[in-house]
Amino acid sequence: MTNTASRLAFVSSETADARAALERLSARYGQVPVDEADTIVALGGDGFLLQTLRDTMSSGKRVYGMNRGTIGFLMNEFREKGLTERIAKAVPETIRPLEMSATNAEGETVEALAINEVALWRQSYQTAKIRIAVDDHVRLEELSCDGVMIATPAGSTAYNLSAHGPILPLDAPLLALTPVSPFRPRRWRGALLSNRATVRFDILEAEKRPVNAAADHTEVKAVTSVTVRESLTATATVLFDPNHSWDERILAEQFRY
Repeated sequence: MTNTASRLAFVSSETADARAALERLSARYGQVPVDEADTIVALGGDGFLLQTLRDTMSSGKRVYGMNRGTIGFLMNEFREKGLTERIAKAVPETIRPLEMSATNAEGETVEALAINEVALWRQSYQTAKIRIAVDDHVRLEELSCDGVMIATPAGSTAYNLSAHGPILPLDAPLLALTPVSPFRPRRWRGALLSNRATVRFDILEAEKRPVNAAADHTEVKAVTSVTVRESLTATATVLFDPNHSWDERILAEQFRY
């Protein structure tokens, strides 16, 4: 199936390369406001693409990223020629974010979406102590660690991979539960969970061992409990070139060691 690309909106990060690319591409292909576009072309790095996906969540807009950043794992190769043809042939992937509900020490609750991961980490010299429950069943009474996270397939190659978590195919109905520098139990390396699971983190000795939580870039300080589940309603659509699909990148990444 092909995709139409008749109305394009170009957006870019603040780097000089990205801004210059935006000017050239919008002059060449035209520019419409984001709310009128069929496809949004994001020029920058992976972080900017994720920001664009968050900004257009559940809007029906498709996002086609071209790398004007550093790593660009999620981005398509930057080329100025043949852009409308590339977008018409691009493969759409639907991403469902995580929903985080975090309660802080003052009893306030903050809700946020995360495309990559929801991460908790210690904020003092002492290790964090965290109880983990899955679907209201306590699975780990006490995890002593620097932190712990729930990662989506889209986020499994980011912070999760750096913490030695598993790489997940984008269409896998799974979430990765991954500890960061676990001290006790020392040999615990995390778990693979159904994407229908609800995970609750309770902070033990919260005043003595403060913990912060973040859903991508939304941070909540001094949390006492955090609940995470995959959203049933929010979605984002990202487009990949057929010869450089997400599945191929995931597979190639697993043979780089």
